[in-house]
Amino acid sequence: MIRVVVLLLLAMTGMAQAKTEKAIFAGGCFWCVESDFEKVDGVSSVVSGYTGGETENPTYRDHEGHYEAVEISFDPGKVSYADLVAKFLRSVDVTDAGGQFCDRGPAYRTAIFALDAGQRAAAEAEVSRAAADLGQAVVTPVLDAGRFWVAEDYHQDYFKGTNYVLTRAGPKMQKNAYLFYREGCGRDARVKEIWGEAAAFAH
Repeated sequence: MIRVVVLLLLAMTGMAQAKTEKAIFAGGCFWCVESDFEKVDGVSSVVSGYTGGETENPTYRDHEGHYEAVEISFDPGKVSYADLVAKFLRSVDVTDAGGQFCDRGPAYRTAIFALDAGQRAAAEAEVSRAAADLGQAVVTPVLDAGRFWVAEDYHQDYFKGTNYVLTRAGPKMQKNAYLFYREGCGRDARVKEIWGEAAAFAH
């Protein structure tokens, strides 16, 4: 009987340690945000999608009112929500309210979508800390999360793709086209310009 109880307690402990939470961030091109956060220890998955709008079943061709965003699944025993927010803020241009880098318009604005009061408090604290570190206002809002719509399959893990696509520089394997886009868009250069050594994920 004692052995059974011990085994049950161990199983319950394992289940607690395996708990997964979610975070939703909008940081411009969702390919880039997905690529960045898949590198973080404690993150089990990152999914590209759309959120923040009223339209149901948005698509890449028609997601007016929605942000391009990612839904991150993570183990809070390995990485905290606050740490994820801090990394996110230091991976985008938090001073730009009109889009991100070469991607302009409402769909490419930055935002943190809080799933509960605890996330909102943590996110707001990190935004304040980022503004203090930067010495200027952070325009990235903390918003209440609504429904997250998963983007089309071809957007998922785009940065790993091996299909060939046509770019301004001619045909390229998808993962190379992604790097060409990221560099051409000036994402990492701008993040390093803003955050210096504190920049997260900048290549």
